[in-house]
Amino acid sequence: MPTEPQPLTLAEVVHRAVEVCDDGTSEGLDALLERFEDADEPVSAVEDLELALDEAIGPDPDPPLEMARAVAVYLAYRRDQIGADAGELLQLATRAEFDDKPPEPVARWLKERGIR
Repeated sequence: MPTEPQPLTLAEVVHRAVEVCDDGTSEGLDALLERFEDADEPVSAVEDLELALDEAIGPDPDPPLEMARAVAVYLAYRRDQIGADAGELLQLATRAEFDDKPPEPVARWLKERGIR
């Protein structure tokens, strides 16, 4: 008898977002990961994910942290993309979150990683 896949948890989405954006330059990514490590509710059940991430990240995030937020929000809506290539996820999240026009520090960070 076929079984349905388990829904993605908030912890899994945040973990993947951090994994995609971790370049070793952001201490904030570790804190973000730690904040959500036990968040085992389905990401689809989180009432205001963007607010929860904003509260966890705080004002003026560095580019990797800002992109981790964008990737997490993207994956919350496109859960089927959880296993996508890191570069592809960064492109898709940039398009979705920033309408392909990220803030300059984020744009530089993405360019350094070969993402246009």
